[in-house]
Amino acid sequence: MKFSKRFLRFQWITLISLFLVICAGSLVRITGSGMGCPDWPKCFGQWIPPTAESQLPSNYLSIFQEKRAKKAVKFCAFLRKLGMEENAQKIEKDPTLLQDEPFNAARTYTEYINRLLGFMAGNLMLLGFVWSILFYRKRWLLGLSALNLVLIAVEAWLGSIVVATNLVPWTITVHLFLALVILLIQLYLVYRISPKQGTPIRVNKATFYLWWAAFGITFYQMFLGTQVREYIDVLTKQGLGREAWSDYFGIEFLIHRSFSWLVLIIVAYLAWRNERAHKIPIIRWAFLILGTELTAGVLLAYFDLPGLVQTAHLLFAVLLLALLGMGVFRFRKIA
Repeated sequence: MKFSKRFLRFQWITLISLFLVICAGSLVRITGSGMGCPDWPKCFGQWIPPTAESQLPSNYLSIFQEKRAKKAVKFCAFLRKLGMEENAQKIEKDPTLLQDEPFNAARTYTEYINRLLGFMAGNLMLLGFVWSILFYRKRWLLGLSALNLVLIAVEAWLGSIVVATNLVPWTITVHLFLALVILLIQLYLVYRISPKQGTPIRVNKATFYLWWAAFGITFYQMFLGTQVREYIDVLTKQGLGREAWSDYFGIEFLIHRSFSWLVLIIVAYLAWRNERAHKIPIIRWAFLILGTELTAGVLLAYFDLPGLVQTAHLLFAVLLLALLGMGVFRFRKIA
């Protein structure tokens, strides 16, 4: 079935919007703006947040603390129903659970823009689903669009939980995991409807299996990286600055670093073979982006550089994952 160019462009725009949401989420984290809005989906009880503390009631901290406490209780009850008693107890016993932050306009609007981008992405996906119903009605297309709509609704709910629990680290990890799943589903949808991207690429068995290995390791790397970031959050709460982080990194960081070298070796080998034979653009781009991403990772780990390096590190990691994912979709083994 042939899809219109408008529909294809629209799905690409939706994919780009998901990239923007992930990048904005990273910026929220590095600027410490995760609690810039102490409630959800509104921000300080308003659809357009205030620009000054004087626009808020004098007891605004206790108002939103009470709201978050109620939502945290409900979430802990939900975790217990899932058999996650230990996680529920950790949240309840967390001394920072109801810790409030005074109003900060910069942080508030950083978080607010992140929410706006998420709202935009969700509405684009809803519009794409309606478009598919009206004009295409392909089962696989409707199924993928509906699945992503459900997942992004869960992602929005999880975002509210992240706020209610005052950025409990493992909830942020799950938040990222779901974002990556949504991104890969949207990428697969683009692959299926695009005449150019849907064209199979024939590769030998070694390239095929090594590419799959690089994709799997990179996907796992995203979570190792998040765990490293979680540990950094703990160090930060203990009063340790960025210059001291590398002295306290644990086994997760060592594994994360080792796997990064493994992915580099695999992709470099594939790039070397590619230049000798097929010269497939997707392999060239993967090598280039991986090099940039690893450079950002090294700067982040060993040098006291601005937090924007963290955003660059995540951005290129997500781009690499997307490229590897597209290769997974398109590569076909030569018999």
